[in-house]
Parts: sequence; structure tokens; C-alpha cells
Amino acid sequence: MTHNDIQDVVAVAGVGSTGYTRRTGRTARALAAEAAVAAIADAGLTREDIDGVISSAGMGSWLLCPPGAAEMVAMLRLPGVTWFADGAPVMVSPIVDAMNAIHAGVCDTVLVYHYNFRSPFNSRALAEDPFRRAVRAYDDLPPERPRNAVAYAAWAGRFLQENHVERTQLGRIAVNSRTNAADNPLAAMRVPLTMEQYLDARLVREPLGMYDMDLPVDGAEAFVLTRVDRARDMPHPPVLVHAAVQGLVETAGDEEQLPSLARHGQDVVSEQLWKRSARGLGDVDLAYVYDGFTVITLSWFQKLGWCGPGEVSGFLDQHWVPDQGRLLIDGRIPVNRQGGMLSEGGSQGAGFVRDAVHQLRGTAGPRQVVGARTALCAIGGFFYNSQAMVLVNDEGTR
Repeated sequence: MTHNDIQDVVAVAGVGSTGYTRRTGRTARALAAEAAVAAIADAGLTREDIDGVISSAGMGSWLLCPPGAAEMVAMLRLPGVTWFADGAPVMVSPIVDAMNAIHAGVCDTVLVYHYNFRSPFNSRALAEDPFRRAVRAYDDLPPERPRNAVAYAAWAGRFLQENHVERTQLGRIAVNSRTNAADNPLAAMRVPLTMEQYLDARLVREPLGMYDMDLPVDGAEAFVLTRVDRARDMPHPPVLVHAAVQGLVETAGDEEQLPSLARHGQDVVSEQLWKRSARGLGDVDLAYVYDGFTVITLSWFQKLGWCGPGEVSGFLDQHWVPDQGRLLIDGRIPVNRQGGMLSEGGSQGAGFVRDAVHQLRGTAGPRQVVGARTALCAIGGFFYNSQAMVLVNDEGTR
């Protein structure tokens, strides 16, 4: 194992969530502040205890009245902050920043928050909202420029062809997420989805359709991180960050320049994650595998080692439970138990982290996965934002 000096040193001690909806009628500031206040209270702390703050915003959300870290300090009237920053949009990145700040000793207790605020570029209805319609995000991209969703459609077509995958396997990812969202009160989409409905939905750009792309939502998540020895004195059992990794390759900034899907950011993450972790796939009890586009999930399964190149279709056949409409790896490991980005809401992985924390500390209520000790969160896509982390409960780490 590669030396990992920060393994099991920093813990998540508090969580807060607004839940997700298609339209709240509230501002991004209000959502982020509500989640932040809830996380601080969940940790049994007050504003005087927070000395670090880092923000994270969903794709495009920062363009709409963004509450950055300095503004959050002002909104919550935090009196003694010694470190603050505005992080990247995908959720592992700001957690890594917070861990490093705590480990370096520049602060002791960090508030990490992420908010999503739907913008007009992905909603005609929101173009009528006077608080949002002035923002023209991504309007400068020509229709055929292979970036963002267009790029993922092109790469999805190549992935399906090279790995001998039928579109119904993408549909299983969408159906699984909707099934898991059904009992999650924080999810935006809870009505069951069938394979027939998935296949009948209109294509946006072949092979991706309406149910293959993450759901734009309003909502926010927040987390309080501190050293594990301090977290053990707080109200809830601490959830430890066992390993956390980000990965890039040389073409990370140009999606259209990646020569193939043979090696990209997911490969770097997968290689380094298992080198830095004392736990492996056999220890995982909860799998949160990014479904911002359904094809990303299939790629992660192969890159993480659950199956080899070209084997993902057989892997899904083996672990699909038809009468439940969900994936259960080896009959026991749920995938995206809170509904994923496709059904809970496109939170850039923040919803994964919140649900993993609740599951590992035993506060998931009727949705609790009994005996869960290790969660794998594989977040982000192929290109500039691949990242993952292993979260563990406090049993056996002392």
C-alpha cells in the first residue's frame, strides 16, 4: 500500500441537507445556509466552533447569486475563521481540500457545503424566472462542438460499441436509481421507472435519452469535518475518510481531444485509490457510482475492478435483480442507494456522501443497510473531474 499519512485521521462529524426539488422558489444563498446550519447543529457545535469554510457549487450554479466561502462566513456570522476557499464542483475535491487544511493545522473544524441551483440553460421554465433568466451559461457553444453533454453522447456511442453493450444496460442504471429513490424523502423523482418507459423516452442525442442524464435540481448539502479524535466526542459516531483520490490525464481539459476510452481520469483514480487504501472491493458494503450520465457508471464498474474491459454487460446481467428492479452486487451491495444523480438529483456527488455518512453511522432510518462498514464513492466522469473516496465507520479503526 502507498503511504497515506492522512488515512482515518479526518472524520465527517455532521451532515445537513435541504433535499432536492425541481424548483424551490428560494435562492441559492438560502439553500446553502439552511444546509450549513443543519450540519453544524448535527455535529453538536455552534458557529464559534467553525474555523474553516469551503464552498462547492453544481455545474453552472455559481453563476446564479453564488454564496462563496467568504459570503457564507458573513451569512452565518462565523466569528473566527482561519481558512476559507471556494472549491471545485465535484464533491471529493472540496473534501480533500478540507482534509488537507485540517491535517496541516491551519484550522480544526471545517464546514464544507455544496449547492445546486437550476439555471435557464437547462430549463425553459426557469428562463421566465426573473432571478435566473439573466444568466446565459453555455450559450456560446456551437451545437456540434463535442463538449459537455454532446461529448458524452459521442463517447457513450463509442463505449457501447467497443464494449458490446446494448442500450438496455444504460436503462438498468436509470431504473436502479429510480427504484432506490422511491423510499428517499430527499429525492426529487420518486415515481417508479420501468425499462419500457426508459426506452420509450425521447432521445436527446443518440444513444443518450431523457433518463440518461442527471437531473437538474435546487438543493444543498453541508458537512462538518474535523479530526477523528475530536469527532468521537460529538453526538454521532464519526465517519472516517479512509482514502480520497482525484485523477487527471494529459488531455483532461479537452474532452474532444481524448484519443480513446482506454485510459482517462477514472484509471488514475482507481489505480491510486486501491494503493492508498487498506480496504478493497471485497470490503465494500455500499457502492455510490456516479450516474451523471449512465455510461459513466458502466465505465466506473470496469475501471474500479468489478469487471474487466468489455465485461460490464455480463456484470450487469449477473447482479441485476429483476423482481426488485435494482442492482445488488454479489446479492448484498446496493448501488446508489439514495437514488443517484438521475433520481435524487444531480448534486455532483454530494448526495452520495450524505447518504454514505448516514448509512455508516446507522442513522439512515428505514433505508438502513444493516452492518454497513465501508462505502465507496466513485464520483465524476472520464475527463477533468474523476475522483473517488472510501469512507468507513469507526469500528475497528482505533
